[in-house]
Amino acid sequence: MLDRYTFTVNGEQRDVVAEADTPLLTVLRNTLRLKAAKFGCGTGLCGACFVLVDGYPTPSCDTPVWAAAGKRIVTAEGLSARDAPHPLQQAFLQEQAAQCGYCISGILISAAALLQADPAPDEQAVVTALDRNLCRCGAQGRIVRAVLRAADRQGERR
Repeated sequence: MLDRYTFTVNGEQRDVVAEADTPLLTVLRNTLRLKAAKFGCGTGLCGACFVLVDGYPTPSCDTPVWAAAGKRIVTAEGLSARDAPHPLQQAFLQEQAAQCGYCISGILISAAALLQADPAPDEQAVVTALDRNLCRCGAQGRIVRAVLRAADRQGERR
């Protein structure tokens, strides 16, 4: 049975019609055409599909659309404006932290949540925050450096 669901995605209120158990990832990618979050494992364990739901990194592949109703969702596309990249996006480019790039949107989401909660994390805090995100390319060292660089950049703005 199709129902209407309303939520805020990247600052814009969106209405979608879907079956209640449709994964949020399917709605984001197929209905709203937001392609940053990727399908990885399908069980919420790899992090490729992470989005922020009310500020928390959430696997969109196994979150039913009904559970997102009325909530604020931020995808990697919504981290910044087109003309002003998020400090994380800039740092990831500077550190060349993305190799194949498949996992990066989910990692950016987890890192953004970390920097929101702890604007000046140490290396261990970054490693812990990214524990649920898998990178099969072996770019973890560059990824951690990029998050720490972004934290430093945010600190300079304060």
